[in-house]
Amino acid sequence: MALQLGDTAPDFEAETTEGRISFHDWIGDSWAVLFSHPKDFTPVCTTELGYMANIKPEFDRRGVKIVGLSVDPSSDHERWAKDIEETQGTAPNYPIIADNDFHVSKLYGMLAGDVSGDPSARTPADNQTVRNVFVIGPDKKVKLILVYPMTTGRNFDEVLRVIDSLQLTAKHKVATPVNWNHGDDVIIAGSVSNDQAKEIFGQWKEPKPYIRIVPQPN
Repeated sequence: MALQLGDTAPDFEAETTEGRISFHDWIGDSWAVLFSHPKDFTPVCTTELGYMANIKPEFDRRGVKIVGLSVDPSSDHERWAKDIEETQGTAPNYPIIADNDFHVSKLYGMLAGDVSGDPSARTPADNQTVRNVFVIGPDKKVKLILVYPMTTGRNFDEVLRVIDSLQLTAKHKVATPVNWNHGDDVIIAGSVSNDQAKEIFGQWKEPKPYIRIVPQPN
């Protein structure tokens, strides 16, 4: 069954390029991004893993851990990392899950429960649904799910933008409007009454009674 926003992210143990992890323990009190790939040595995914390695300091600054996943063994991941470094300038500097038994892909609803067999016999097209991004909070709840086609590279700057919004709105009673970026004005959450809003925010701009705009809280 497909995961929904607000569900607890399934826990699992898995081998990675940085050793065996227990997922919830690995997350700890951090935020986490799990992003998945249908196959090693695929061109679009190669660019994605390299870009993610380049901007990892931005995730670190936000207290977000990164873990990749591909439906191949760790030995293939390690060989692929050399190609990623050669072509993209940076090798993966985060763990990559070896999901060669399809366990995590099935657990997260990316592959059907009856998938089995030798992963090396499967083509990228066989695993084309393993193209997800999951953002998971410190409470281990799923906060964001993005699903991309194989022919479209993912926008990890957008993932950072969403994490900025998630972390802001988790601390303050606000929501972020269309195309919001860190530092832009925000909207007072609908769950906050006007009396409460006066205590918290003082004044606000109100183009409509249900749109109450304030500067981003620090």
